[in-house]
Amino acid sequence: MTGNRTTTVERKTGETSVHVTLNLDGRGRADVHTGIGFYDHMWTLFASHGLFDLTIRAEGDLDVDEHHTVEDVAICVGQAIHQALGDRGGIVRTAHAYVPMDESLARVVVDLGGRPYAVFHAEWHTPRIGGLSTDLIFHIFETLAIHARMNLHAHVLYGRNDHHQAEALFKALARALDAATRLDPRREDIPSTKGMLV
Repeated sequence: MTGNRTTTVERKTGETSVHVTLNLDGRGRADVHTGIGFYDHMWTLFASHGLFDLTIRAEGDLDVDEHHTVEDVAICVGQAIHQALGDRGGIVRTAHAYVPMDESLARVVVDLGGRPYAVFHAEWHTPRIGGLSTDLIFHIFETLAIHARMNLHAHVLYGRNDHHQAEALFKALARALDAATRLDPRREDIPSTKGMLV
């Protein structure tokens, strides 16, 4: 696939209203407002380290808790990745990244072959990081994998500080996706010996 790899996804439910615009071939510009400060921070650094241009506008029932907003943003970002990839022709497809954040080290491996699956290993030391429940971080990665139609393995290899662990995970995700979504000039077809993905 060549050309513009930019897409917009909108989702409106009785719980949330989400607007996401993603450019896979951007420069790392982010404009993120979800009402959850730490979640904004994660998507902002995701855009910066993946060199994606990303806009997120989300309004949700934060008076209940952050779950619906967090989930629906992940749904929309996943759908945006899927749509921006088109038929996925010419992409590198698989990649991995290790990212340290002080005492923490995270590894993320992705395959954009169209088969959604998530494996996630992290041990958290606190129930929350700012306004985000740590138990939702796996759900973010799982939801993203499903809606982007990718195989995603994320692992915090070690760490003590939950902020550092989460930041390392999102940076590793960004760098792995940046590598996997790149167009390989040597490849003109679908990156599969089957001739199709899924």
